[in-house]
Amino acid sequence: MRTAQLIVDVTHVDIWFNMASSAWSERILQLLRRMNNFYSAGSSRSSCFRFEIDGSQVGWIPPHVASLLTPYTDVFLPPQKGAVSLCPSLDCYEKRSEAVNDVVEALRHESSLICLRGWRDERYSVKPRFCDAPLMWMERAATSLFGVKRYGVHINGYTVNGSGEISMWLARRSITKQTYPGLLDNMAAGGLAADVGIKHTLIKECAEEACIPADIAAKACPVSTVSYTYEDEEGVFPESQFVFDLELPLDFVPSVGDGEVQDFYLLPIEKVKGLLATDDFKPNSAMVILDFLIRHSLIEPDTEPYYQEFVTGLHQTL
Repeated sequence: MRTAQLIVDVTHVDIWFNMASSAWSERILQLLRRMNNFYSAGSSRSSCFRFEIDGSQVGWIPPHVASLLTPYTDVFLPPQKGAVSLCPSLDCYEKRSEAVNDVVEALRHESSLICLRGWRDERYSVKPRFCDAPLMWMERAATSLFGVKRYGVHINGYTVNGSGEISMWLARRSITKQTYPGLLDNMAAGGLAADVGIKHTLIKECAEEACIPADIAAKACPVSTVSYTYEDEEGVFPESQFVFDLELPLDFVPSVGDGEVQDFYLLPIEKVKGLLATDDFKPNSAMVILDFLIRHSLIEPDTEPYYQEFVTGLHQTL
C-alpha cells in the first residue's frame, strides 16, 4: 500500500511540475512575442515610413509622427515611396544632428509625444548598422519617434560555489527611475551613448550602479547579443544589447552607487528562472537572463518545447 501511495504521490508531483513548467514556458513565449510585436501581424509596421539618410534606412517613423514633421520643410522632405528623408542640404553629421534636434526640441510641447517627457540630454548614434559610421546623433528620448536602433550593455553578475551551483546577482531598480521603476534588473546595464565604447560603458555602469571596481568589471566576458523590436504608445524600439557574463568572487557584494538601484539580491539560478515569468522583471533584462540560461544549458531542447522559439525570439534581425 505504501508503494502504491508513493507512486500516486510521485505521479501527482510530476503532473504538477509539468503544469508549472508549461505555464512558465507560455509566459516566456508571451514575453518574447511582446518584445518582438513590431514583426507581428496587426502591428503598425505596414503603415510606418522608412526613415532614410543618404538612401540608407536608419529607422521607422509612425504615421502620426510623420504628420508632425511636415511643417519642418527645411529639415524633412515630404514622404515619397514610403520613406521620409532629410533635406539634401543637410549633408554632414553636424548639420543633420543639429537640425533634427531643433525639430525634436520644438516638438516637446506636443502632449501626444509621451517619450519626450523623459528628456535625457543623452546622445545616441544614428546609423544603418552597428558597424557603420554614424550619420548623425539624436536625443535618446526621441529615438522611438524615428524608430532608430538603440544599443546597450547588460552584465550578468553571477557566482559558482564549490558544488557548482550557480547564483545570480539581481538589482531592484529605483522607484524614481523614468522607465520600469521598482522592477528587477540585471546587476548592471546601460545604454550605449554616441562616441562611447562598449567596454568603457560596461566598466562605467558597473562602477556607477553597483560599485564594482574596474579591475573586477574588466574580467567580464562578451558572450552574446540580444536583439528585438517592439512598439508601444511611445513609438518603435529596435534594440540590441551587448551581453557580458561576469563571474564574481563568492565574497563580493555589490552596493548601491548612483541611486538608479535601490537594492541587490543574490538568488539561486532556479529562483531567478522562476522570476522571469512574472511581472516583476524589466522585460529586456528578463530576455538577457533567458539567454544566460540557454547558454549555460540550464534550459535544454529535450525538456523545453519552445526552445527554438526562445532562441529565435532573442536574436531577431533589427
